[in-house]
Amino acid sequence: MKVLRRVLAALLVLGAAVSCAASPGAGAGPGDERPAVLAPYEQLLPAPASARAEGPGYAVGEGTVIRTGPTGEKEVRRVGELLAQQLGGPAGLPLPVVDGADGDGIRLRLDEAAEGVGAEGYRLESGPRGVTLTARTPAGLFHAGQTLRQLLPVAGPGTVPGGEITDAPRFAYRGAMLDIARHSFTAEQVKRYVDQLSQYKVNTLHLHLTDDQGWRIAIDSWPRLAEYGGGSEVGGGPGGYWTKDQYRDLVAYAGERYVDVVPEIDMPGHVNAALASYAELNCDGKARERYTGIKVGFSSLCVGKERTYEFIDEVLGELAELTPGRYLHIGGDEAHSTPAADYAAFMDRAQQVVGRHGKTVVAWHQLATARPAPGAVLQYWGHDKTPAAEKAAVAAAAKAGHPLILSPADRLYLDMKYDPATKPGLAWAGFVPVRRAYDWNPGSYLAGSAVPESAVLGVEAPLWTETIATRSDLEFMAFPRVLGLAELGWSPGPQNWSSYRRRLAAQAPRLDARSTAYYRAPDVPWG
Repeated sequence: MKVLRRVLAALLVLGAAVSCAASPGAGAGPGDERPAVLAPYEQLLPAPASARAEGPGYAVGEGTVIRTGPTGEKEVRRVGELLAQQLGGPAGLPLPVVDGADGDGIRLRLDEAAEGVGAEGYRLESGPRGVTLTARTPAGLFHAGQTLRQLLPVAGPGTVPGGEITDAPRFAYRGAMLDIARHSFTAEQVKRYVDQLSQYKVNTLHLHLTDDQGWRIAIDSWPRLAEYGGGSEVGGGPGGYWTKDQYRDLVAYAGERYVDVVPEIDMPGHVNAALASYAELNCDGKARERYTGIKVGFSSLCVGKERTYEFIDEVLGELAELTPGRYLHIGGDEAHSTPAADYAAFMDRAQQVVGRHGKTVVAWHQLATARPAPGAVLQYWGHDKTPAAEKAAVAAAAKAGHPLILSPADRLYLDMKYDPATKPGLAWAGFVPVRRAYDWNPGSYLAGSAVPESAVLGVEAPLWTETIATRSDLEFMAFPRVLGLAELGWSPGPQNWSSYRRRLAAQAPRLDARSTAYYRAPDVPWG
């Protein structure tokens, strides 16, 4: 079945490429090319595993209802109600949600025996009497609804073309990380990002909550972390922090869109905000000054103090209680001020704390140089110039059974500049134009170290915020590159830049409709 999916996806990509090649302007230079006119099934992003356009479609408009199946299951109804809001468009077209499976309309069906869709996939069937969305889980129905949105006009009502899609993701983990520690962002701003991500089947939001420059989450047992440590950010701004209720609300909001939140408390380095808040966390018992620069690697928790482990137990315990997802991220990168032996000893105990609170460890790939706990997930952020020995340690961990999340800095770091003219962002890993962010294969990325695709849990696009303080800059750096991440994580491959760039251009009206700031890459035919 997996091979069949790849063949069908390749045929879909080939069909889109043929359509584009015949379109006006296909031979023009990148800056002059007019956008290709793609059929609706050829515009989909991420590209589905298989799609076939056939026969008359279904007109969505006044009188359309969303049917939630015979069981009236509460979660399916919630998916239907959210879909009704999304499909209503700017005009607010009313789409009543009703129980029952019979009759015309948009039908949501749970079928545990549905073939070829897995836990998150779906089947979409469109004909003159309606559109049927079938999945094994409510998450699959939600993803089907996001595909349905792309088959309708941006403004809302219209006709869903006749045809059928069978779809399932390539990787289980499809994530985006947002650093709210270097610059503070509100929960409402992050909710908007969740909406933008979930529309393209990204299912994980990794929140970098703490760093040298600020502590952004309230912890009852250590209140000065937020009250004092949250009062700074890069450049000397006012900072800020989230209350527990704000965090819970964001987690629930994301969960309704089938996005899991993975919180990160970076340790034993990147901790100056904590060291400034509590003198007892420092080996010399003296509180540090708050920090507003962007250097890394200068701070460390006091590994030899037992109070340090009481601190991480209480902090991670409160965070675990707030977070229903399976993962807690404990950082572990750039701990340059922690000797190697101390680093290994500290990470041993920190991983034990995560396990005691019922969660699975995620850490940056430097954990591979210590002793990863059984089942620990490593997040690789290296790049083409990462030393071979470092890559070899990651490969050895993968061979020992540790799943990998791939976030290569010179491919998926959304804070890297597109080119020398990009105003926000950094360039220490090089420039990352839109094509470079998309045109690589996660399944063979570490093949030189003999890491098979089966060892890859998924992909994640981090957005660090040393130079990013506004929603506009956040979106400009994320879009459109994060859409490439979405396709890398979902679609079966192989990647086809010629097809992708035209499908990416077809998303411009949807980005514009939401006033999303994005970079108009010169090699994409935006029109």
